[in-house]
Amino acid sequence: MMNRRSRLPEAFGHAFSGLFLAIRTQRNMPIHLAIAAGVIGLGIWLRLSTTQWAILALTIGSVLAAELLNSGLETVVDMVSPDYHPLAKQAKDVAAGAVLLAAIMAVVVGLLILGPPLWARLTRLFAG
Repeated sequence: MMNRRSRLPEAFGHAFSGLFLAIRTQRNMPIHLAIAAGVIGLGIWLRLSTTQWAILALTIGSVLAAELLNSGLETVVDMVSPDYHPLAKQAKDVAAGAVLLAAIMAVVVGLLILGPPLWARLTRLFAG
């Protein structure tokens, strides 16, 4: 029987495997990651505070986690219900709605955090 210490690295291995699988196979993951990279670059340029970075990190993580959960749920639904079923569609639609809600809220958070300093920086750049 394996002890807990030997199972922990294996568990992390499975988790990273799932993350990389989603990045390679899920159409929206590269989009989410590209937008996250753009937000991070903009945050560096704007010299955000630690608190602003924490909020952005949680927001980005929430969108990525929602996308991963949606992908996992879709895979399980496809496995147990390979033919069309209205409940399978409902489950997939609700999970996709969770990703959409997380993404919309991420835009709101991004505008609230990045908007004012971006506006101030652009105003200074174009005024002088």
